[in-house]
Amino acid sequence: MYDYLIVGAGFSGCVLAERLASAGKKVLLLDKRQHIGGNAYDYFNEHGILIHKYGPHIFHTNSKRVFEYLSKFTDWRSYEHKVLASIDGHLVPIPFNLNSIEMLFPIKYSEKLIASLINSYGYGSKVPILKLQEVNDEDLNFLSNYIYDNVFLNYTKKQWGVRPEELSSSVTSRVPILVSKDNRYFQDVYQVMPQNGYTYMFSKMLSSHNIHILLNVDYREVLALVKYKKLIYTGMIDEYFDHIHGYLPYRSLDFVHKYFEFINYQEVGTINYPNNNDYTRITESKHLTGQKVSGTIVTIEYPKDYNYQNSDIPYYPIPNAINEDIYKLYRNEAEKMSNVYFCGRLAEYRYYNMDQVVARALKMFETELNQ
Repeated sequence: MYDYLIVGAGFSGCVLAERLASAGKKVLLLDKRQHIGGNAYDYFNEHGILIHKYGPHIFHTNSKRVFEYLSKFTDWRSYEHKVLASIDGHLVPIPFNLNSIEMLFPIKYSEKLIASLINSYGYGSKVPILKLQEVNDEDLNFLSNYIYDNVFLNYTKKQWGVRPEELSSSVTSRVPILVSKDNRYFQDVYQVMPQNGYTYMFSKMLSSHNIHILLNVDYREVLALVKYKKLIYTGMIDEYFDHIHGYLPYRSLDFVHKYFEFINYQEVGTINYPNNNDYTRITESKHLTGQKVSGTIVTIEYPKDYNYQNSDIPYYPIPNAINEDIYKLYRNEAEKMSNVYFCGRLAEYRYYNMDQVVARALKMFETELNQ
């Protein structure tokens, strides 16, 4: 008899399994894939290069609590992620900032645009693109339209399948315009990568004798065979309820990993391609991991709609008002459930960062499970 059956061995499932096991609970952790770690799974390829199988996962947080919790299971490597975007033949910093302006426009005009931004918002501020578009200033109107058309519009349509204004502001505000010369992609207090990779960190989290792991299995196939008291579900909430209120939409991705016998393929971790390519970005693993090995691996990302009929992986919910209304119907169903808990990006239809997933799991353990 298990105290908890946890469906999904990603961040949510692993954190909850570790916390429950530390409290003396017996846990069975299931995943339909053949590995732990969910989409943060990484592995060493035949060239000895650590690869993020499902795209780059850069850890960043302002939460000391989350950082200290994960630090029990990994040493860290300091890493400040840098992203460039290919715009008008130039590679400019993203989030779009004052350096980006100086690289794209003539000196006199860039000085004017920068002065207008600082006067309107103050140095060091962060301005969401849709907020910048509301400003009543000729120069800033030009700048906002330029950034919208060349940085956000086509990238968003490729990544999400909709225009920026069709998404929740929680998405469009994640990459604001920075009124500064800070070229870092994130400005969080803690910006690190697990020294030996995410999979190693997860394996340490799951090392308790109170945790049993079963991989490569659909949880529905074993429900009738396993005795347990409570269920924690981290998958797609609409799938759990057999789509009784319709299908929630998700975005998926195809990844192409390419090996080159170069020391480095590109100058920074990630280069975005907003406009003239089917793919959205190329990430070079060695920048993230800090490995000193010959050869290099890049990962190219091709976004697409999630198809329930294929073997696609759902990576992102698509937050907007219409989808939120559908989700609320499923949340109401979830609230009727006894001894079934829903946690994580897919189960709560929320575009959580990794640290937010960890914080959510820790809170659920403390407020709902550790009774």
